[in-house]
Parts: sequence; C-alpha cells; structure tokens
Amino acid sequence: MIARAVGTAGVLAVALGAGMTPAMAAGKTSKKPTATGVSPDQDDTPWAPQNDEAPPQHKAVRPAAVTPRAGTSALQLSLPEPTGRHGVGTFSLHLVDKSRTDPYVPGNRPRELMVSFWYPAASTRGHYQAPWMPSASGAHFLASQGLTPQQVTLPKTAGHVLAPVDTKLGKLPVLLYSSGLHSDRARGTVLAEDLASRGYLVVTVDHTHDANEVQFPGGRLEVNTMPVGTHSADTLNVRAADIHFVINQLSAIAKGGNPDVDHARLPTGLSHHVDMSRIGMFGASLGGAAVDTAMQLDHRIAAGVNLDGQFFGSAPSKNLDRPFMLFSSGTHNRNNDKSWRTLWSHLKGYRVDIQLHGSAHVSFVDDEAMAPQEAGLLGLPPAQLQQVYGTIDPNRAIEIQRVYLAAFFDQELRHQHGTLLDGPDKKFPEISFVR
Repeated sequence: MIARAVGTAGVLAVALGAGMTPAMAAGKTSKKPTATGVSPDQDDTPWAPQNDEAPPQHKAVRPAAVTPRAGTSALQLSLPEPTGRHGVGTFSLHLVDKSRTDPYVPGNRPRELMVSFWYPAASTRGHYQAPWMPSASGAHFLASQGLTPQQVTLPKTAGHVLAPVDTKLGKLPVLLYSSGLHSDRARGTVLAEDLASRGYLVVTVDHTHDANEVQFPGGRLEVNTMPVGTHSADTLNVRAADIHFVINQLSAIAKGGNPDVDHARLPTGLSHHVDMSRIGMFGASLGGAAVDTAMQLDHRIAAGVNLDGQFFGSAPSKNLDRPFMLFSSGTHNRNNDKSWRTLWSHLKGYRVDIQLHGSAHVSFVDDEAMAPQEAGLLGLPPAQLQQVYGTIDPNRAIEIQRVYLAAFFDQELRHQHGTLLDGPDKKFPEISFVR
C-alpha cells in the first residue's frame, strides 16, 4: 500500500494510490538538462501527474508481509483532528450534467459526478461520522493495493453526516477541491474538513472515470476508464468543466433548490447559506493544475491554490487577474518547472509562491497521515518512507498546509489579512518564499 517488495528487484514505493515510477523507486532521476535543471516534462519528474497513483502492473501484488495472523484485528487507520472552532458536518450528492457526455466511456452517457460537502455544523450530536470512503469504493481501493478490509480498516472522518449547518455564521464562503490524476476526492479530507472547521463550505469532487473508484448510490462502482495516452491538457479541460457544473449546482442550492438526481436529503440550514460571491479552489498535483484551467473557464472562482501540481495546456499562458498561490514540495518550485514560471509571469493579481521544505509530492494528500501508520505492517524501513514522503514529520506537514491554506483564503475571500503570507515566519521555518 505504501511500499512493498516486488520480486527480487527490491522495494517499489506504492503509496496509497500515489505511486512512483520504477526509476524513482530505485533512487534514480533523469539527467536530461534544461536551462534550469531537470525537465518538468519527463516521466520521472517527482511532481508529474503519473506519480499520483501506483503503477498499474504492481497494484495486484499481495505481499506476504501483510497477511494477517489468525485472530488478529485489522489495522485501524486514523486522520488528525481538524483544528478550527467548529464541529464538521458532511454529506454527498449525486449530480448529472445532461449537457455533456462522459468523454471516458463509449456511447452518449451524460457526465455524472459524486461530490462531498464539508461545512461548520451547529451540532454533531446524533449524527454518525462518515467513513473516509464508502464500503464498495473503499474495498476496491484496498484491493488495488493488494489489501482487504480484513487487513486494514480505513479511517473515519471528522465529518458528521447531515449535521445541521451553523447558520449563525451567515453565508459560508465556498472552496472546491480537485485531487490528483486517477485519485479520489477522499484524499483531500484532512485539508477539507479542517477548512470546514474554520467556517468554510468545502466541496470535494470526484472526476468520474478519471478517479480510480467512485461509488454511486446503490453501491454502483465506477472505475478509471480513461484511455491510455489521454493528454493531461484534455484531462484538465474535463475537470474544469466538472468544476463549472458543480458551481452551477451550488447556485441552485443557494437559491433553495436540491440538484441531487436521487433527491437525497440536504442538511438543515444549507439552503440560502451558500455564498456564491466568495468562491475559491484548491487541488493537489493534477488537481492543483486544474485550478488555473477552471479559473480561466469560470470567473466566479475568485482565488486559487495549486498544491505541487505541474501545469499543462494553454491555460498557464493566459493572463489571470485573480489571486493565486503556488505551494510546492521540497524539491519543486518554479525554478525547475517551466510550467510554473509560465503561469507566474501571467499572474496579474496577488500572487505568492511558497515551498514546504522536507516534504514530497504526496505530502499534500491524506497519504501523508496514513502511510506512516502502515510502515510497520508492510515492513517499510524509515529510509524508504522518507524517500516517498520526505523528511518532515507528517503531522507537522499537515499542520503547516492547513495554516497556510487558511491564511490565503482568509485573506482573499474574507479580507482578513494577517502577516503569515508577507514573508518568512519564525513559527514555520519549514516554509520559504520563492522570490
């Protein structure tokens, strides 16, 4: 799941759906020179989108090390608790865009999505905690790593299903989240539920048939059917259209409607408490790259954050006059990524570029919290864990991400300006500003 031996070739890092190429696992990087070092377009670039998932040819291997002993219970994974003042509510919606056909399946099937909402709750009493993934998609996720629910129990979230919205906060600013290539919306949970605990309405989006598994009502499971060789720029355009559609559905909710095709129940207090004038977006890896594409398509998105994602297509070459934050891992920034330099030169509004030292590409998703918990189960030595996830303490990495994301959106959507984004802060020496 995070790393395991593959034959006699050594240990291949396979990270909770966010893997590495064999060259990376062997500690090799490309030597192809560019004006600024490593080419950002190569297959073994550590922040490239193909590193968002495990290499498919290794997904079905079940190592002997994880075979449970008779009578032993499954390893229970956990996530760090949110840090905001509010309890968190959550629910999911099934949305169908009849104006588009799904580009990843044959025929003329309309584009359908599953999205999760995370929001500040007035009370969580009597509302059960949502699982990190529903049962069918969770089992598929584990199976893709060679594991079963009898071996590993995926964590519960801090989100309480259909808890009433805290209407005392007034209209809630909205944040949308897009995950990495072939990745699931669940992998943004630690950031989404923390922002919700700080008073935001966060909507995490599964991009169906791009994501490895999406569970729809009734237990129907849709898996990754994206054709091999699909260009990343085309993928970003699909994701941007998904986000545009979801924002339209938010507008319906804000007006008192319910866009769920199955007429699923909405939590008390949600209608008329969605602030369509304050919308932001963030994403990890390819989902981070999707932020710029989505902002070019939909001007309702007022501010965006890219968490370590390489850009593709023409969007970075277009001027963007809204606030944007680049947030990179320890080995990635615009000095060695041409796509980031291109975007930076076209950002005409507020812009900030920060780097989290000691982190790695997959430090920006829930893997950062979950992988170390499984290291003993999988026999993963510390050096191998650090190779995939970096040297920074996982809890510290998550804390810093949460604080800086909140600082950016508080500044741009709530007009609450602090000093954190003005320059280096002694409380967070792991953050540097790329000038």
